[in-house]
Amino acid sequence: MSRLPIRLWGDPVLRSKAQPVGEITEEIRTLAADMAETMYDAPGRGLAAPQVGVSLRMFVMDCHWKDDGERAPVVVIDPEILDASEETAMHEEGCLSIPDVPVEVTRPAEITMRWRGLDGAVIEQRLTGMEAICAQHEFDHLEGRLIPDVLETDARAKAETVLAALEDRAAQGETA
Repeated sequence: MSRLPIRLWGDPVLRSKAQPVGEITEEIRTLAADMAETMYDAPGRGLAAPQVGVSLRMFVMDCHWKDDGERAPVVVIDPEILDASEETAMHEEGCLSIPDVPVEVTRPAEITMRWRGLDGAVIEQRLTGMEAICAQHEFDHLEGRLIPDVLETDARAKAETVLAALEDRAAQGETA
């Protein structure tokens, strides 16, 4: 396993809609392991393939390792959001591609998601709490959306200075 460079705000791969994974090969399994190592090292709760420069519809997440110290990464391949609750929840979110810019984001409190695991098995699960928040955040990355895209106008305006600096770093080829 190896740590992968994380792409920063302004990198065009973060704005592209990711392609389906299709067949789960040894290369995909290695990518998933490298992504998990990168997520833990960053340290984050989730990481999408576009964030490491790979335009594929997959992400890893582990929502509770920071709280309980136990690592249990979930690999999500070719996810679909089947349903979202009308009830919403506001939570402070950060993004490894937009470091040091935590913002309050409102999202559906619960979602039903379907995906494939590394063994190819189809998983359908109702996600709540931190799992719902993290899965929606990472799913946004697969659609080419980032946190500022889902912020209200004044919240986005507060982050503009930091975002401009990150765009400059990305244009120079920097990664996190």
